[in-house]
Amino acid sequence: MAEEFDWIVRQAAVVSSESLSLRDVAVREGRIAAIEGALEGRTREEVNGEGRYLFPGTIDPHVHFDEPGREEWEGIATGSRALAAGGGSLFFDMPLNSLPPTVDVESFLEKKRAAEATAVTDFALWGGIVPGNPKEREGLARAGAIGFKAFLAPTGTPEFGWVDRAALREGMRQAADFGLPVAVHAESERIVTELTQRLRAHGRGSWRDYLTSRPLAAEIEAVRQALDCAGETGCRLHLVHVSAPEVVEIAQAERAKGVDVTVETCPHYLVLCEEELERLGALAKCAPPLRSRRQSEGLWRALLQEQIDLLASDHSPCPPAAKATSDFFAAWGGISGCQHLLPLLLDRLAAESGSQAFPLAARLCALGSARRFGIASKGAIAVGNDADLALVEVGEPKPIATKDLLYRHPLSPYVGLPSRTSILLTLVRGEVAFSRFGHPLRARGRFLPGPCTRGK
Repeated sequence: MAEEFDWIVRQAAVVSSESLSLRDVAVREGRIAAIEGALEGRTREEVNGEGRYLFPGTIDPHVHFDEPGREEWEGIATGSRALAAGGGSLFFDMPLNSLPPTVDVESFLEKKRAAEATAVTDFALWGGIVPGNPKEREGLARAGAIGFKAFLAPTGTPEFGWVDRAALREGMRQAADFGLPVAVHAESERIVTELTQRLRAHGRGSWRDYLTSRPLAAEIEAVRQALDCAGETGCRLHLVHVSAPEVVEIAQAERAKGVDVTVETCPHYLVLCEEELERLGALAKCAPPLRSRRQSEGLWRALLQEQIDLLASDHSPCPPAAKATSDFFAAWGGISGCQHLLPLLLDRLAAESGSQAFPLAARLCALGSARRFGIASKGAIAVGNDADLALVEVGEPKPIATKDLLYRHPLSPYVGLPSRTSILLTLVRGEVAFSRFGHPLRARGRFLPGPCTRGK
């Protein structure tokens, strides 16, 4: 009797973290049911994968969807739809920018309810380490936080405070007890505040002034501080949005000494550089800021040498008015980019190395996060795993267009960049989250709990 499936993707180049292989991939009841050279059986939906690539759905562990409280900035509905349009199947929402920020159990559960109501992809939630919430952190861990986020410099949102070395060490000790990682925004408050105050006192506010206020030295000082605290406490440290190869080298050296550290970078540090800020303006303001072309190329080399563990978008949107100023210090610091996490990486890999480099993209955009955060059922196309799949076509380059952005506010410094990558179909546990074939969109996101509640 012929087997019955919900989906079969026929003869796509199936991308693992190590290789490409032409296969049929079948889905049944939300999971990958079979992977073979040629499958027989009946199926509800069949998709032609010839000449196309089948990736595991991407995992973006660093987004700010701003809900609840700042839905006018983005919101989980539009944010998750944009993520799916880029091949994404799972996001981790950061604890700040929403109101209230996710720093206690009540705020965590409020955000969880909001995401369950509107997300089209699966999701996890970070908890926050802020001054004054040590007693709340166990509750956050028990509620299912995927980890904790801490800032070593002002955040731009007064509701989510930054912590000094002593508070970070205390938070890391707690996180280590819970078996949770701590993600650190590593910029030195001392350096950033001193330079910013000095520049502002003289009425300065250009893009060059903003760069001056957040030098690489500020990132390096804070990274060393975070690494020291992780070594002292045994905490699993995750360095977010690393902007330069010098930081990667420091992290690699400490890893060799036994510190449990992973490195994340973002597409904007790989495809943009500080010299382009004059043209792009506040649209490309972020923190840490864009670095020099030399450093961007050095970061790319580190990525190719597999010294970077995973890629994240650090999607941090805002209303247009928050970017509409020539005063770089006053403008919102964040880049909208979750729709192009995988495409931007594939564009450059295809241009420089061809499709044989695509397994690196599968590791950086899916498996790396699955491994770091202990998600056994996602991150790879394997029998029994969740059927999180992204069907990709690579063709002639076309400019990224504003009309194709699915964000609440279609603002992105990536508009106009040539892209040869098109996401054709995204499945989340076997349900359609995005389709260029006209499939009805039926995916509904589920909460993915952290290790303290996983399996309960």
